[in-house]
Amino acid sequence: MKVYNTLTRTKEELVPLTPGQLRMYVCGVTVYDLSHIGHARSAIVFDVIRRYLLFKGYRVTVVKNFTDVDDRIIRRANADGVAAREIAERYIAEYQADMASLGVRPADVEPKATEHIPQMIALIERLVAGGFAYVVDGDVYFEVRSFPGYGKLSGKNLDELLAGARVEVDERKRDPRDFALWKSAKPGEPSWASPWGPGRPGWHIECSAMSMQYLGESFDLHGGGEDLIFPHHECEIAQSEAATRKPFVKVWVHNGFVNLGAAKMSKSLGNTLTIKEFAKRHDPQAIRLWLLGTHYRNPVEFAEDRMRETARALERLQRLRVDARMFGIEPDSRSARETVDPWRAFRDRFEAAMDDDFNTPQALGVIFELAHALYDRRDAASREPQARAEFGGGVQEMVSLANVLGVLEQAPEMHVVSAGGTVPAPTDSVRVWVFPEMESTLRDRIGRLLEERHEARARKDFARADALRAEIQALGFLVEDIPNGVRLAPKSGPRS
Repeated sequence: MKVYNTLTRTKEELVPLTPGQLRMYVCGVTVYDLSHIGHARSAIVFDVIRRYLLFKGYRVTVVKNFTDVDDRIIRRANADGVAAREIAERYIAEYQADMASLGVRPADVEPKATEHIPQMIALIERLVAGGFAYVVDGDVYFEVRSFPGYGKLSGKNLDELLAGARVEVDERKRDPRDFALWKSAKPGEPSWASPWGPGRPGWHIECSAMSMQYLGESFDLHGGGEDLIFPHHECEIAQSEAATRKPFVKVWVHNGFVNLGAAKMSKSLGNTLTIKEFAKRHDPQAIRLWLLGTHYRNPVEFAEDRMRETARALERLQRLRVDARMFGIEPDSRSARETVDPWRAFRDRFEAAMDDDFNTPQALGVIFELAHALYDRRDAASREPQARAEFGGGVQEMVSLANVLGVLEQAPEMHVVSAGGTVPAPTDSVRVWVFPEMESTLRDRIGRLLEERHEARARKDFARADALRAEIQALGFLVEDIPNGVRLAPKSGPRS
């Protein structure tokens, strides 16, 4: 398995510091507002990396933080007339709900900055004692010139940084490039006691302290968006390695931006699309497919037509899973797993793609090639027991590989049509695929229409059957007749 390391700017073989075990830290969000689709991309990228490492047999520990004290949180709290902690807890809960909707699994540890102030103070004390940091009027700054390796992650030149617009001007600093480790208390802001007086931590020190608390002074992989390379991750390296005299992180992994038109999506530009808004308009599974359809290091361009294409692609995968169940095969059953061998080549190609720097576009290509092959076998599977078993094994393999990417994890619901609505399906009845999010009143209405259509077809009144199909389509669903009944699927495109 090879992974692109931002630090060395090359693909490297992934060799854990401890055999069989991988420790990973991912920079989380600053919780002052709703999360946007750019946050979703980063979360999904590292969720998939974690899933694949587990799939390959590694023991994986993931730590993902919440920055819950920050200038923006304080401004929001003052504007709303509430405590900063209330703002932080509100948007932590919103973020966790967004991640659950996208199928992103929680990290093993999700530390909050405010619960790790003692660890940050201890780390700052080490830096001051080692001559890497200095105190000015209750503030503590890291002296960039004291760490010769500063700039090795981002490739920034120290001299060029002097003239950079992002350098904060403070005449009390020894050098304009020095960054804050501890900020002295100001009126109306939360603060904590420290050897330098009351105050709060700087942003960069948080991740160093929390990652080392749970993963050790050196660990395998550190992830985040490419906007964090400088200054955040550059400063993390400097303060961590200055304190410990050890390499901080072996492999740095960064995902690209999500763009709206030609501009990067960001709250500062006012062009964000929140996860909540996006998930109302599009199936969260389709959102995952769309984001994973571009390599994680490349930018993603948002377009509605691309989302419509992705929704249709997702439907093709879902239909195969439903077909397997309609043929009496549960894709995760023992009989299905025993027939995987004919499909083994697809798994090998999937792994080859993912082993090459987590190449999800190629991995998805393999899954859709497998789906194409399964569609070719579907008709035979409806007639022949051996073909049916092989088809079931292929669907199981498709589901298994898709699950590595966090797709097809939820089995579709199936119901029978009856005069009174829909009930759990016996094997000898007409079957209808109903999406879980369909309201029961709509399901019952469509069920009655399908029952009437079934009766019209039985008496060969095809004009009436076609009219009923059109009525169901007007409600937003497609009707497809298949060997053992009827398949119902939502029409492609954005949700109304």
